[in-house]
Amino acid sequence: MTQNKINSKRELSAEQHEELLITLKVRFEENMNRHKGLEWTKVQAKLKDNTEKLWSLNEMERTGGEPDVVEHDQQTDEYIFYDCSVESPKGRRSVCYDREALESRKKHKPENSAMDMATAMGIELLTEEQYRALQKLDDFDMKTSTWVQTPSNIRELGGALFCDRRYDHVFLYHNGSESYYGARGFRGLLRV
Repeated sequence: MTQNKINSKRELSAEQHEELLITLKVRFEENMNRHKGLEWTKVQAKLKDNTEKLWSLNEMERTGGEPDVVEHDQQTDEYIFYDCSVESPKGRRSVCYDREALESRKKHKPENSAMDMATAMGIELLTEEQYRALQKLDDFDMKTSTWVQTPSNIRELGGALFCDRRYDHVFLYHNGSESYYGARGFRGLLRV
């Protein structure tokens, strides 16, 4: 199975389940600056009750996203995981923005689109605001870039938005939605 293919079986084996929980716990403990005041035991309890969400987290991990908790939504009592890999997740690069963009390409089509992959993984693309919030936690995408959710009025005109960090600043750019580059992927979020 190639990195861009998504596992259609939405469950983990007991071994995968335990391995993922260990990975997430270690990452959580090593990066307390991302989730001050949160306790791993409460996050883990939520994860154990949500096997499909665990599967999505595993897809985030498998494709290089290194998911970690960045927020707790007190109103919904959900923990929010973002892809926290230093660069845009390796297994999610070289994709155009969405299905319409993919189908519009006449030559050299990429394997997939960011929106299709995110949907198949059960996650959402970050918005510009969420991307900027992530960048306040650390420096991400110093060499790569990341597609972000694009407002419908921009998308209807054929454009799509992406962000990166250069010169100690977070930039928002536009490109044709059908474009794709080896250094551009997407980051997602998952609510558990």
